[in-house]
Amino acid sequence: MGVVGFRGYSGAELVRLLTRHPGVEIFLLEHRADAEAETVGPLGRKPHKTIPATPEAIKLEKLDLVFFATPAEVSMDLARGVLETGAKVIDLSGAFRLRDAETHSRWYKQRHTAPDLLAEAAYGLPEFHRDKIRGARLVANPGCYPTAANLAIRPLIDAQVVDRSRGIICDAKSGVSGAGRKASLKTSFCEVAGNFSAYGILDHRHVPEVLQNSGLGERELTFTAHLLPIERGILETIYIRTQGVEKAVDLLAIYEDFYAEEPFIRLYAPGKVPDLRAIEYTNYCDIGFVFDAESQRAIVVVAEDNLVKGAAGQAVQNMNLLLGYPETEALL
Repeated sequence: MGVVGFRGYSGAELVRLLTRHPGVEIFLLEHRADAEAETVGPLGRKPHKTIPATPEAIKLEKLDLVFFATPAEVSMDLARGVLETGAKVIDLSGAFRLRDAETHSRWYKQRHTAPDLLAEAAYGLPEFHRDKIRGARLVANPGCYPTAANLAIRPLIDAQVVDRSRGIICDAKSGVSGAGRKASLKTSFCEVAGNFSAYGILDHRHVPEVLQNSGLGERELTFTAHLLPIERGILETIYIRTQGVEKAVDLLAIYEDFYAEEPFIRLYAPGKVPDLRAIEYTNYCDIGFVFDAESQRAIVVVAEDNLVKGAAGQAVQNMNLLLGYPETEALL
C-alpha cells in the first residue's frame, strides 16, 4: 500500500495503523520536490521504503492501493494517474466527497480539476455505503465532523421521527489536529492553549457532506464548529425536536436496529452520553442521548477520534472492504 501525505497528522496515523495490519507492506509516496530527505525514527527500526508519488513508481512496485492524506488540490491532481496504473485510491481529503463540481467549488472555494471522477467515487462511510465501497476503485473518505453527525442523525431521519420543520442544531468541537499539521497563527500554541473558539460559522466545508448523506436541506441544519485546546477527538452535541416518540427506549430501538451489525458503533443507555476519553485512539463512534417526551426534545451526543474513525481508521476500514480483509483488521 502507498501513502501520499505521510508526514501530516492523518497520514502518520494511517502509517501507524497499517503497520499493525498483517496483509500490508507500506510504501511512503513522496509528492513534494522540496520534502525532507528522510523521516526520523528510532535506531534499529526498519524504515518503510520511500518512492516518488508517480504512476511509473507505483506501477513498478505493483501497489494495489494508494491512500491520499493530502490537501484536496493535490488529490485532484494525482488521483487519475494512480487509477490508470490499476491501483485503487482512498482519498482522505475533500476532493471527491461531494456529487458535483459546482457544490465543491462553492464550499471549498476552489475549482474542481477532476469533475469526471466525482460520479464514480464511493462515499466511504461503511455504515451507509458498504456495498458500493466494496466494488469501487475510488473511495472518498468522509470528513471527521460529518462522520459523527451523519451517524447520529441519519437513523432518526430514516425512521421519520424528526420534526424537520424545527431544524437540527449541531454544536461540534474538535481537537487541533483536525486543522492539519501546516503551521498557522490560528492553531499556534499561544492562540489555542487555554482558549475555545468557534470557526467556519455558516460556511464550514463539511456542511454539504452532512446534508448529502442525511437527506437534509440546507435550511434544516445549523452547524457550528469549535476548536478545543486538545490534540485529538471530536464531540458533537446535536439538538433535535422529535415527533411521535413516546419514550426514550423508542429512540434507542431505532439506533439499535440501524446499527445492529456494526462493529464500530457503540450505543449508550438512555440518559447516558459519551465523552472524548471513551474513544481516543479507537475507531469507535459512540452515541448517547437524553430525551424529554413532554417537549419532544432529544439531545444526542456523539464522540469519535478525529484521526481514527474521522480519518485514518475509517480509511483502513474502507481498505479492508475494498481488498477483502476482515473489516475490523488492524482496528480492534
